[in-house]
Amino acid sequence: MNTLSPLLILISTACAAPAAALLSVADSVAPAAPAVLHPLQPSAVRLDGWLGARIDANESRRLLLVDTEPLLAGYRHRPGDQPWIGEHVGKWLHAATLAWAYSGDEALRRKLDSVVASLIATQEADGYLGTYTADKRFGLYDGADWDVWCHKYNLIGLLTYYRYTGNPAALAASRRIGDLLCATFPAKKSILLAGTHMGMAATSVLSPMVDLYRLTGDARYLEFAKYIVRSYEEKDGPDIVRTLLAPGGSVDRVANGKAYEMLSNLVGLTELYQVTGDPRLLRAVENAWADITRNRLYITGTASIHERFGNTHELPNGDFAHLGETCVTTTWIQLNAALLAQTGEAKYGDEIERSLYNQLTAAQEPQSGDWCYYTALEGVKHYDKEITCCHSSGPRALALAPTLAYLETGGVICVNTLETSTARFQVGGRAVEVRQESGFPYEGRSTLTVRTPSAVRFTLKIRAPAWAEPLRAGEASSRDGWVTLPERDWRDGDQVALSFNLSARMIHGDFTNHSRVAYAWGPFILALDDGLNPDHGGSGTPQFVRVVDDRVPTLAPDKRRIALQVAVRGEWDVNPYPATLVPFAEAGAGGQPYAVWLRAP
Repeated sequence: MNTLSPLLILISTACAAPAAALLSVADSVAPAAPAVLHPLQPSAVRLDGWLGARIDANESRRLLLVDTEPLLAGYRHRPGDQPWIGEHVGKWLHAATLAWAYSGDEALRRKLDSVVASLIATQEADGYLGTYTADKRFGLYDGADWDVWCHKYNLIGLLTYYRYTGNPAALAASRRIGDLLCATFPAKKSILLAGTHMGMAATSVLSPMVDLYRLTGDARYLEFAKYIVRSYEEKDGPDIVRTLLAPGGSVDRVANGKAYEMLSNLVGLTELYQVTGDPRLLRAVENAWADITRNRLYITGTASIHERFGNTHELPNGDFAHLGETCVTTTWIQLNAALLAQTGEAKYGDEIERSLYNQLTAAQEPQSGDWCYYTALEGVKHYDKEITCCHSSGPRALALAPTLAYLETGGVICVNTLETSTARFQVGGRAVEVRQESGFPYEGRSTLTVRTPSAVRFTLKIRAPAWAEPLRAGEASSRDGWVTLPERDWRDGDQVALSFNLSARMIHGDFTNHSRVAYAWGPFILALDDGLNPDHGGSGTPQFVRVVDDRVPTLAPDKRRIALQVAVRGEWDVNPYPATLVPFAEAGAGGQPYAVWLRAP
């Protein structure tokens, strides 16, 4: 018979209130550079449709079912069986808290409370909450390269849990971690020596330390965050900010180019900019973003080759390249989320959408809840059940997605999705609900309906991605990536009809994909799936198929799924035959070969 520890009883009792009754904990300090947009609380949004189904599967078939005992074992019996085993419980807490806040699922909440209590029970008196033995900690001894990294994820998980539950034990545990970090670095050793990849693993603790400062107002945590940025410039340090601000600065010149750790630092720099207002930090991040999107981003919304930023326009497609690490895709989404909120620029919403509908969900096997570590643009998908960084990262990005579907700022409601969905706002102290009934992803039409008990005045903005142009809302058309309906009084039942382009398009490749073409439908990048094309003979080499002509196909008559018919020839075939293309996110789910890029006509 299982019994609850006194700590678990304390936490479970304190957190017994239903999700709907809880509001997230507000920051204690005002930002020096306030964000332009604010994501909604997860509980204020409901996404239906294609993406909504993937989000639901992420909770019900992954987060709710994860065996958390192996994630806690390294804390109960130090050391763990991986140097980085400690990262996984924090990642799960982050994703599961967001998922619970979205769905209100009581079983997931009970699991959250139990895991948090069990994790905090292993924290030592000095605040240490890692999986290393006493003689190998924080890089003060050889072999502790991932200790600060794992504390980073515990901070992220516990602080997210605190934000949505208000539980004081989670904040107290986080503060003890923060206090220990402040006492250790740089007094005992440079933080650069406590993590791999020229220190970028350890310095990525920047993001949750900024969050800890925002929640508590304790200036020591802000000073520690500033110390991290100064440490970049130490001998053999990653020199992130100076490199990105220099003429020709690019991400492949930063440190050793390790994409996941670098993107994690860029997220932290964006958040530190918000609390300090130091313009150098935001400029460095924006320069990195521009370089990645211009030179190193796949059309499916990921980056990295062998987990690093490669050379300019070096974007190989096959399994051999170990491309599209799911940790990189997740952190790329997080960076774009931070920049969208901070600046309000639609281009960041475009990149979030690209990744969510393509690379991220291509890595997810929604039926089993498994994930791919890497997801190539041609080859086969390697889903696995192991405890890996990517298996723990992918669910975090999907759990974050509902908060990014609608955003707000004083008197402005921003619609960042064309999916059937519902969002609830408070505008001028009045409750407003926006309901969207959409034909997406099959038809280019949508209707927004406002529900409010009394008239309320606000401006309405709808993001207009390039694939959807021309997107119109009544007589209004897009500008700077948004369709804006000027401020007016809205009454219950008022509606706005949206029309947008939703059709197939051919994408001509360049550089690595010279003489190749790909197809897209709305935000979806498509792929030729060998298992869905019996005329192709199941050759196992769909990337060698040649498109017969450059006519753009139309959606197949069966609207239960997105499928296009394209005339192609196989490598040795003379006569053309029809091939079916489906979203990259769905291709190869049964283990069959697929390819995004096909030989051009």
